[in-house]
Amino acid sequence: MSAMKILVTGGAGYVGSNLVRALVREGHAVRVFCRESTSVEGLADLDVEIVRGDITDPDAVDRAVQGSGLVYHLVSNFRHPEVTDEVCRAVNVGGTKNVLESCLRHKIDRLIHCSTIGVHGHVENPPANEDSPFNPGDSYQVTKLEAEQLAWFYHQNRGLPLTVVRPTSVYGPGDMRMLKMFRMIQKGTFFMLGPGNGLFHPVYITDLIKGFLLCQANRNTIGKVIIIGGDEIVTIDQLVRMVAARLGVKPPWIRFPIFPFYVLGFLCEAVCVPLGIMPPIYRRRVKFFVNHRAFDISRARAVLGYKPEVDLRTGIDRTIEWYRKAGYLK
Repeated sequence: MSAMKILVTGGAGYVGSNLVRALVREGHAVRVFCRESTSVEGLADLDVEIVRGDITDPDAVDRAVQGSGLVYHLVSNFRHPEVTDEVCRAVNVGGTKNVLESCLRHKIDRLIHCSTIGVHGHVENPPANEDSPFNPGDSYQVTKLEAEQLAWFYHQNRGLPLTVVRPTSVYGPGDMRMLKMFRMIQKGTFFMLGPGNGLFHPVYITDLIKGFLLCQANRNTIGKVIIIGGDEIVTIDQLVRMVAARLGVKPPWIRFPIFPFYVLGFLCEAVCVPLGIMPPIYRRRVKFFVNHRAFDISRARAVLGYKPEVDLRTGIDRTIEWYRKAGYLK
């Protein structure tokens, strides 16, 4: 593929920065759009253009989009209990609308929009595919679904060239979201809620990035949703045991029933969220142990020729190695 000017909104984030590095390696001129407060230290060794601004500011978004040939839209307000529904919607839906309008105005070649498998929520009949029912379970998932549907409106009614990618649960070196679980397992403080039979579908960061690049290179993905995931689906119990084995510690043996913790999560949210305090426990964390998040990646295989390269054990080992080198684990 010939080199082009590519904008990555959220290009300083975990997925975004890995994508930016891959695009630079391929010879593209890359522009990163991020907030004033966002650190770009992780991109300091790259020859990329940084455009500062807020995704909710249409003028700032327009400056970033102008002159780009292709746009990756990765900015989202990831779920945090202290973030209000209004802020979540302003970023995920309003910000996406700003990107869509600017992409049309500047006649970009294509928008690759990063959605989430969370639009499917708990999968009643796993594995789900791109056409499975929507079942968002929280404000983040609801607003990401609204943003995706808005993008499809612009594609179907205003002719915007669009590809939508729904990644499964991303992990790998540099990821901080799974660090707490790894730490607790290593310290022996992790406990299981219920049988731990919820299904978990991870994707290693480099496999996800490969999926994005394959979408970019294949114009047959225009007008399509593509789920990008790993080869392996495990239960939460299997995941925790695997992490314990790779850390060289005994697997957690303490188990508690789900229901009391779900009620406790509800009460903590009711008290803490209005005060802007991070609840010590909340319902989404409890649902992690029982919700099914398992997906069929057949479309990615058929349309893209996608094949995950990093198996789960190798991915966990590499993640642990990075945590240890960074001083987060012993």
